[in-house]
Amino acid sequence: MGSAKTMTIEDVMTKSVISVDASITINEAAKMMEDTKVGAVIVMENNSPVGIVTDRDFAIKVVAQACPVTLPIKQIMSSPLFSINLDESVRTAADLMYGRKIMKLPVIDGENVVGIITARDIVSLLAVCTEDDVRDMYFHSVVKIFANYSPYNWEKYQILAITSNRRSE
Repeated sequence: MGSAKTMTIEDVMTKSVISVDASITINEAAKMMEDTKVGAVIVMENNSPVGIVTDRDFAIKVVAQACPVTLPIKQIMSSPLFSINLDESVRTAADLMYGRKIMKLPVIDGENVVGIITARDIVSLLAVCTEDDVRDMYFHSVVKIFANYSPYNWEKYQILAITSNRRSE
């Protein structure tokens, strides 16, 4: 196993992915997720992935909003579908998941969904990381944080300055 910086998605992804047609009902998709013990299904239309439904979508969109379980699964899917290529690094996946605030990321090879990487997969990697890996990830994170406050990033800087001025008034 390589470091988190060079390890590819293929090294850590879950290869068994459940996909469903956009027309099946919310109830049918939930039963399928329960039977296969997965936390997400990829929603397909015309053999192309168009969205994802996660266990969180059921809690927020179905239960909290009292959505009828007889509606098509397409009604509650998260779309557009963010995905990552098979040969990308785990760090790239972590950055995308963090930036988009998503916990599950389908893995694409060409036109096909071939796996899924989750936040849990990435956390599991941390349990076996070396000290150098952790130091490298920390440095990468610090650089990203400070890049947000760079004077060369004028748009964000101006928003930050306006917000600061309003607080001091």
